Amino acid sequence: MSLGRARPSWLRRSPKTGIDQRKPPAAVFGPAPLDEPTVHLVLDLALRVGEAQLASGVGAADVTATIIDVTAAYGLPHTEVDVTFTAITVCCHRGTEAAPITTLRVVRSRSLDFTRLAELELLIGRMKGGTITPRDAYGELDRITTAPHPYPRWVATAAWAGMAAGVAVLVGGGLLLALTAAFVTAVLDRVGRVLNRRNLPFFFQQVVGGGLATGAALVMYATDLLPSVRPSMLVAVGIVVLLSGLSLVSTVQDAISGYNVTAAGRTVEIGLLTAGLISGIALALRAGVQFGIQTSIAEPLPALITDVPVQFAAGAATSFCFAMASYAQPRALLVAAVAGAVGTTSYGLLAVTGTNAITSSAVAAALVGFGGAVLSRRLRIPTLVVSVAGIGPLLPGWTIYRGLYQLTADGDSAGLSTLVLATGIALALAGGVVLGEHLARPVRSGLSRLERRFVTTRTSSTRVNSV
Repeated sequence: MSLGRARPSWLRRSPKTGIDQRKPPAAVFGPAPLDEPTVHLVLDLALRVGEAQLASGVGAADVTATIIDVTAAYGLPHTEVDVTFTAITVCCHRGTEAAPITTLRVVRSRSLDFTRLAELELLIGRMKGGTITPRDAYGELDRITTAPHPYPRWVATAAWAGMAAGVAVLVGGGLLLALTAAFVTAVLDRVGRVLNRRNLPFFFQQVVGGGLATGAALVMYATDLLPSVRPSMLVAVGIVVLLSGLSLVSTVQDAISGYNVTAAGRTVEIGLLTAGLISGIALALRAGVQFGIQTSIAEPLPALITDVPVQFAAGAATSFCFAMASYAQPRALLVAAVAGAVGTTSYGLLAVTGTNAITSSAVAAALVGFGGAVLSRRLRIPTLVVSVAGIGPLLPGWTIYRGLYQLTADGDSAGLSTLVLATGIALALAGGVVLGEHLARPVRSGLSRLERRFVTTRTSSTRVNSV
C-alpha cells in the first residue's frame, strides 16, 4: 500500500502512456505586480500628498480620493486607504502571489497656507495626467512643502488686523472701534507667535488670546480711555478672529461623508480650542467682576444691513484679509472677497426680512459653497479657500460673548441657551457650505462636459481648415 502524497485534482494521467497531461492553472490574477522599490516610492509619494492635504484642512473623503488617484496613475493595481485625524494608512495589494505592502504616515503639524494647497492641487493634476514621473513628482512635492510662505509674517499680522477692522465695521462699529480692534488683534497675533515658538499647546494659546482680548476691552472701559467703544463689540470681534481658523467645514464634511473617526477627531480639536477661548474670556470677565468692572450687554447688536454698500464692502474686506492671513494667492484673494460679500449680503437681507439666525446662516453659507465649488475649478483655486473665507464674517462671535457674559457676570442660566444658539449657527454655516458644494456637483460636471465638447469641436474644425 502506497503512502505517497495525494494526486492534485487538476492532474489527469493518460490511460495509454501513464503521463500527466494537464498543467496547473495560473496562480496570479490581474496585472503583474510591480517591483517593491517602485511600490514603496509611489506609496510614500501618495502618503505625503495626503498628509499635506489633511494638514491644510482638506476633508478625509478628498484626501482618500487623491491618494487612490495618485497610486492608480502610477500603476498600483489596487489600493486601500484609511484616513484618521492624525494618521493615514495605505495598503497596496499586488495580486494573489505577492504579499501586500502597507505603510503609514502620521500628521503631526497643521497650518493654513492656501498658496501651498493651490500648488499641491496643480501637482496632483499633473500626476493624474501622467505628465510627471514619480521621482520628479517627489522632488516637486518636497519643494512645495518646504517652501517659505509667499508673504512675510508681518503681512499676515496686518491681514489679521484688517480682518478685525472689517468685522468691527460689519457689526455696526465706527472707525474708532475698527482701529482699536485692529490694534488689539495685531498684539494678539504677535503674542501668539511668541507662544507658538515656545511650543505652547494651542489650547493655552486660545486661553491667552481670549483673556487678552477681553482684558483689553475691560481695561479700556474701566479707565474710560475710549468711552465710545463698546467692550462687548470689541470682544465679539476678537472671538470671530480667533475662531476663523478652525476647520468647521471639514468637520461637517467628514461626518456627512461617513468618515466618523476623522470627524470625531476634528470635533474634539474644535471643541478643545473653543473651550480654551471660552475659558480665557470667562476668566477675564470674572476677574472684571471681582475688581468691580461691571459692563453691560443690554444694548442690542446693530442690524447687519444698516448700510448695504458699507456692509458689502466690510464683508468683502473681512474675507479678503482672512485669505491673505492664510497666505492665499492674489487671484484667490479676489474670489474670497466676492464670497465674503455675497455671504454677508445674503445673510443681512434674510435677517431684515425676519428670518432667524440659523436659517439665514445656512442659506448664506449654501450660496457661498455653491459659488465656490463652481468657480474654484475654473479658476484653479482650492474650494476650501472660498468656503472658509466666505463664512468667516458670519461666525457667531457676538452670540458667544453674550452667552458667556450671562453665565459669568450676570449668573443667568439663560446663557446656556445662548451658547447652544451659537453652536447651531456655527453648524448651520458649515452644513450650508457642504450642501452648496454638493448641489454644485452636477453643474460643475455639466460645465466640464460642455468644455470638453467645445474643445473637441474646435479641434475638429481646426483640422478641417488646415486640410
